[in-house]
Amino acid sequence: MQQSPNFNPWSWRDPAALAGGYDQASPSRGPSEQSDGATDGLDAPGPGTPLDLSGYRVEATDGRVGSIDEATNDVDASYLVVDTGPWIFGRQVLLPAGTVSRVDHLDRIVHVDRSREQIKDSPGVDPTQLRAQEHRDQVGTYFTQTYGQG
Repeated sequence: MQQSPNFNPWSWRDPAALAGGYDQASPSRGPSEQSDGATDGLDAPGPGTPLDLSGYRVEATDGRVGSIDEATNDVDASYLVVDTGPWIFGRQVLLPAGTVSRVDHLDRIVHVDRSREQIKDSPGVDPTQLRAQEHRDQVGTYFTQTYGQG
């Protein structure tokens, strides 16, 4: 298996996409402008705007995973805690920020570059150990090994 030497599971690949802006987030469409200059819906936040991804839907390469309960923007320690709902018996999964391939702020969807099966097989989440180095090493190693296989 060939791994990217630059893959860091705990860093956002495109931090600008988190803060919004159509160029950075690359959504499939933007709000349409009306004749009075208003738009027809919610707009993505502008670049530099802090953003809470809680409640955004998470999509794997092959379907829906769940929704975000918690997201961090810690430098080299960013992650998403995703509630999978009934899909895997209400289990929460920890997705390192490096698994995020795109953020669509208009539809409130975070796309990750892993399959549902890879996410299902990921190490379990212990809420008391989210910031513990041993737990992060275990999760980080798993997602580094699955990089490019989603």
